[in-house]
Amino acid sequence: MLIKLPYCHLIKRAFATKVVTPRIAPRYRPKMLGSVESLTENLNTLSLKLPEVSIQGSFPESNPVDLLRNYITQELSKISGVDKDLIFPALEWGTTLEKGDLLIPVPRLRIKGANPKDLAEKWAAAFPKGGYLKDVIAQGPFLQFFFNTSVLYKLVISDALERGDDFGALPLGKGQKVIVEFSSPNIAKPFHAGHLRSTIIGGFISNLYEKLGHEVIRMNYLGDWGKQFGVLAVGFERYGDEAKLKTDPINHLFEVYVKINQDIKAQSESTEEIAEGQSLDDQARAFFKKMENGDESALSLWKRFRELSIEKYIDTYARLNIKYDLYSGESQVPQEIMDEATKIFEEKGLVTEDQGAKLIDLTKFNKKLGKAIVQKKDGTSLYLTRDVGAAIDRYRKYKFDKMIYVIASQQDLHTAQFFEILKRMDFEWAKNLTHINFGMVLGMSSRRGTVVFLDNILEETKEKMHDVMRKNDSKYQQIANPEEVADLVGISAVMIQDMQSKRINNYEFKWERMTSFEGDTGPYLQYAHSRLASITRNADIDLAELPGADFGLLVEPQAEYLIRLLAQYPDVLRTSLKNHEPSTLVTYLFKLTHQVSSCYDVLWVAGQEKPLATARLALYASARQILYNGMLLLGLTPVERM
Repeated sequence: MLIKLPYCHLIKRAFATKVVTPRIAPRYRPKMLGSVESLTENLNTLSLKLPEVSIQGSFPESNPVDLLRNYITQELSKISGVDKDLIFPALEWGTTLEKGDLLIPVPRLRIKGANPKDLAEKWAAAFPKGGYLKDVIAQGPFLQFFFNTSVLYKLVISDALERGDDFGALPLGKGQKVIVEFSSPNIAKPFHAGHLRSTIIGGFISNLYEKLGHEVIRMNYLGDWGKQFGVLAVGFERYGDEAKLKTDPINHLFEVYVKINQDIKAQSESTEEIAEGQSLDDQARAFFKKMENGDESALSLWKRFRELSIEKYIDTYARLNIKYDLYSGESQVPQEIMDEATKIFEEKGLVTEDQGAKLIDLTKFNKKLGKAIVQKKDGTSLYLTRDVGAAIDRYRKYKFDKMIYVIASQQDLHTAQFFEILKRMDFEWAKNLTHINFGMVLGMSSRRGTVVFLDNILEETKEKMHDVMRKNDSKYQQIANPEEVADLVGISAVMIQDMQSKRINNYEFKWERMTSFEGDTGPYLQYAHSRLASITRNADIDLAELPGADFGLLVEPQAEYLIRLLAQYPDVLRTSLKNHEPSTLVTYLFKLTHQVSSCYDVLWVAGQEKPLATARLALYASARQILYNGMLLLGLTPVERM
């Protein structure tokens, strides 16, 4: 039998539904997704018609590249006789724009008895460009498609400027409900590097799913139960300070926790006789036992620790533009569901007993999963069992279509075990559980070399950015709120260092590299955005004129390359959704900012005739909007001046 935990019925889910809004609201009001009517209207100005083909899963009214995909699919199907449903998914992005905006490997079309190279040459010669394409080139067994940039200028710039921060949104997940569990720190323990990575990656994943049409529930599943609270209670009686608890609960509880653990260790190593049940460790066990038995005074102290910690977490998360719809935790898993899970283990014949403990042998399903203990010999449950119970509870409450766990790769085995157990319990929805894992942060400490809380890291980064900003006094004087800007740039430094490589990779936390304004760093992205904002701010042109600019004046190769990059943004989001990689978007944003930088020496706005200045400003304004949108998705707050 699992020990009954009546606290589940006594506590009313402290801080169960806290929602935090971003520190700075988006500059532009979100607009509705594009419509077929507005798309048709834009095409009419180019004397073009909508392609007859509209493939399921394409959104030409929201993604200009899908419009061109549909046109290519339609015409290639006519020329080749290959079914459009085979052509559309075979269209790929080129590795570089020199190889085309889209390409198709002819062998993927499965035409037997024909040389792919010959087919590519034949089709390229016969392909009608139809106003949508600038060129179609055969390159070995590949067919390369180059977009007509006049189409991109009209569709991408108009769409980006009119839809504002909603540009790039697609209704991919319409009607789908997704739970994302991320961050999940342990109360009274450091908010360490693993929690930082989970927080940042989980925040991005949540934003991305939401932007692509899903209903997202953001959940923080706290480590808020266990014997450590008994240890903490004993420690607080000895070292606790009410004033410190109120002003800085997380740091103070951690200090208490460290001190009492030192005392427990010293006591265990001492030769001094201690009466049975009187050691500090025994007192901690006894306190936790009182919690499990529903003792009101014990639960009252636990609840204070929990609530004060959550209040502090909310402040920290707000700095990172992280919001949660639900603060849950181990303590919130209903006991009746835990009992039910144990019963199902027995009914399905999953459980075997070993020296009084109960375990599930998963090697018969997957040798790598080993044997998982689900109940200790004293009858208490384990973290694994709680995860199983929590998943069952969530599905019944929310009927999710997908549940994502953003958890470090060190927990790969644990996560795989409880996913497999849920499958063996015959829950159909178990196949909809996804583990997004990530590597370790190496050497995350303060500049003084000590391990610290996230708040300390953010404060030190802010100070570093503030020092850099002060070096340019003339610009510094123009910033209305330099301390806040320094904080935002510092946070960008921490987050981009984390997200610019594949998430499964370990990375070394480097202060000097992270806070640099040169190279691919968070401060560089912020600088790029502030410079684009400055161009818009300093131009004496009504922004309402930009969508109707004469884009035929944009004839420079740099402008053409930039608009082709801007057109990729909705597809970059779709790719990020498939691979759950923040680095996909980060890499794109750096590529975009590098191209914008290469435009500055050629595409001047100041001092130009108004029609040309308006067209160039429209291009820069759409680039700023897309950079802004991408930074928001990553959880950054773009700055206007720095």
